Amino acid sequence: MVNSRAWLAEAIATFGLVFFGPLSVILAAAWYGNGLSTEAVIFISLAHGGVIALMVYTFGHISGAHINPAVTIPMMITKKIGVKDGIGYILFQIIGAVIATATLAIIFPEIGKQVFWGAHGGPSEIINGSVISAVVLEIIFTFFLVVVIFMTAVHKKAPKSVYGAAIGGMVFLLHLIGVPLTGASMNPARSFSPALISGDIGLWEVQWIYWIGPIIGGIIAGVLMTYIYVNKAEKEV
Repeated sequence: MVNSRAWLAEAIATFGLVFFGPLSVILAAAWYGNGLSTEAVIFISLAHGGVIALMVYTFGHISGAHINPAVTIPMMITKKIGVKDGIGYILFQIIGAVIATATLAIIFPEIGKQVFWGAHGGPSEIINGSVISAVVLEIIFTFFLVVVIFMTAVHKKAPKSVYGAAIGGMVFLLHLIGVPLTGASMNPARSFSPALISGDIGLWEVQWIYWIGPIIGGIIAGVLMTYIYVNKAEKEV
């Protein structure tokens, strides 16, 4: 039996991420210019971490607040969620993301276009434009994001009062480090919608990085945490 209310929760939560997160990128461009100043990176990181923490606390008890196909896929593989619901989650995450970017494009048609409404543009010059390095970094970033999710939100012995803060805090850290390197996606839906709405060819050429990297990293983390820690805790409860 599918849970359509949870699907809607995923759409709303992902809308929140893909509206407020990229909005911080647009505002950073307006205030600090299109370059990645220290102030801009901190501002963008706080916005992404903050909205994730709030959405997790708001919808965690409804859908688990995955907000990310790279979280839902490991949840499906480890049987924390059914396949039908998992597919519904991913579809509604993407729908919520696309609506969010379309909304930003309507509200901020000029300055938003300068930064492609918060799109991830591929590997930076810091890593010499290496797509391999970008994929590896996205794998590592998403690995640690999903580790935190499984060990706080999924693990039966974890204190549930802090899981939103822990997940939001990790998202903040990953953006603080990752924005200057890959743009810090860790989320295919978050990367897909700006590329779709902008229609920019360059963004589509690097789009695969933000699917392959996060999904691989998420699966590795989800499987390892489940079979080493989570399953053991469930047997002891």
